[in-house]
Amino acid sequence: MSKVSHFSVIAGTFFWLLTLLCTPAAARTDFAHWLEGLEREALASGISAQTLRTHLEGLEPIPRIIELDQGQSGTRKGGRPSLQRYLARVVPDSRIRTARQKYQENRELLQQVGTRFGVDPQFIVALWAVESDFGRRTGSFPVVGALATLAHEGRRGDFFRGELLTILQLLDQGRIARSEIHGSWAGAMGQVQFMPSSFQNFATDFDGDGWPDLWNSVPDALASAANYLSVSGWQRGQGWGQKVRLPKGFKGKSDPDRMRTLKEWRKLGLKDVKGPDSRKAALVMPEGQGAPAYLVYANYRVLRQWNRSNFFAMSVCHLADRIAAAK
Repeated sequence: MSKVSHFSVIAGTFFWLLTLLCTPAAARTDFAHWLEGLEREALASGISAQTLRTHLEGLEPIPRIIELDQGQSGTRKGGRPSLQRYLARVVPDSRIRTARQKYQENRELLQQVGTRFGVDPQFIVALWAVESDFGRRTGSFPVVGALATLAHEGRRGDFFRGELLTILQLLDQGRIARSEIHGSWAGAMGQVQFMPSSFQNFATDFDGDGWPDLWNSVPDALASAANYLSVSGWQRGQGWGQKVRLPKGFKGKSDPDRMRTLKEWRKLGLKDVKGPDSRKAALVMPEGQGAPAYLVYANYRVLRQWNRSNFFAMSVCHLADRIAAAK
């Protein structure tokens, strides 16, 4: 056999094996093997076999979720991201009007929730709006299937494996009073889009019916959001931040975790800085170096614990300010 033909045989065999491994049947076999390992881990953690049979039997990966997750890791196109375009999409005038209306409709409830948890009600409504359009868009993907798909995929496998085990534990304990759980493609649930770990730690039964229902109960959903903010360190009445002007040639960097006093920021040449010298704030430029700049307080950092995106946090702050302006 010639070297060329020998190479052709090897290449052909490799291609055949690669094709075999990529077939849906092979993918299902690999997923089933992975699922067996997960079930052993779940049983060892105390989750019942009955719960596992109910929610994992016949489970298969969901291709659409893999597509959506891979899209998240892609490179942003079109140059520098625009905060204004993001705000126009996420917080349009129509949503601002609806948010103000929802605030008025739920004023008594919001006052109760705000007082109990020490959180400004306009931020609760803003999160409700941005996360689910006031409960109208809570997601249509099966949460267990979504989390299993993402845990198996591997890009953030450890994180999603932990969330999957948590939702199975919540179901096993009866803390979620529904057999079919639907949410976002990433496994976020209910009117405030909690991941299972957030549900476990912060979900609140505010309407007193025996369990926290973040899908159908507005009191439970809003109280749970407030509980999250409160436990994360929210400071009621302290606002979120302010827009400032940077001096020409300013070399400082955007860093929401680097806090200085307002006095220090003034010494560095920042303009339009309002507030007492002793107050602490961090510099944020959501669109990058040289773009509009903001000094943000501790509450802004709490919002970034909810979602690490500066654009997300800015959208919540922008909407909260406009709700408060109409109170």
